[in-house]
Amino acid sequence: MNLPNQLSLLRIFLTPFFILLLFIDTGLSRLGAFIVFTLASLTDWYDGYTARKFGYISTWGKFLDPLADKVLVSSGLICFSILKYIPVWMVIVIVVRDFLVTGLRSYAIFKKKPIETNKFAKAKTFTQFLTLYFIFLFHLFVRGGVQDNKVIVFIREINLISLLMYVVILLTVISGIIYLIGNRSHLRQMGGDIYRIFVPSDI
Repeated sequence: MNLPNQLSLLRIFLTPFFILLLFIDTGLSRLGAFIVFTLASLTDWYDGYTARKFGYISTWGKFLDPLADKVLVSSGLICFSILKYIPVWMVIVIVVRDFLVTGLRSYAIFKKKPIETNKFAKAKTFTQFLTLYFIFLFHLFVRGGVQDNKVIVFIREINLISLLMYVVILLTVISGIIYLIGNRSHLRQMGGDIYRIFVPSDI
């Protein structure tokens, strides 16, 4: 259990605290939620940095790091969907894609044939975090009583949150398709293994 893996576990551990503080919905709790979310996000950068710098690369880490990312990001998306900033269908598309790819990556790691992250996936993750931060800040200002500010009014008029989410959806779908096509052999093997588990050969 090296430092990068501990940071990944910390990211998962911090997620429910971010959710709890967000929905307590006081000025102080919303600010606390933003701070906790920021700390959790920073662990993502720092665990990658320490893993590369000190060579802390492990099979467990290759599984745990992306899983922690998905837990944090998916939780944020679901929360802001409940708060009516993001349509439910967008959250479903992103969450299903992310956990499908995570399952595929985990299977590939188990088979000792790790999947490399493609450029679209990296852009998707960056855009997801950027959009979540933007929505978070917008929420802080709106719930804090800043309703008539020109910037807030402009963001609502051009529906900027929806525009950012459509970019996220586009990158999510493209990177997901690239993963599935580029790793179709893993998909076939995984499907065969699942079939053998649920359909015994003596039937």
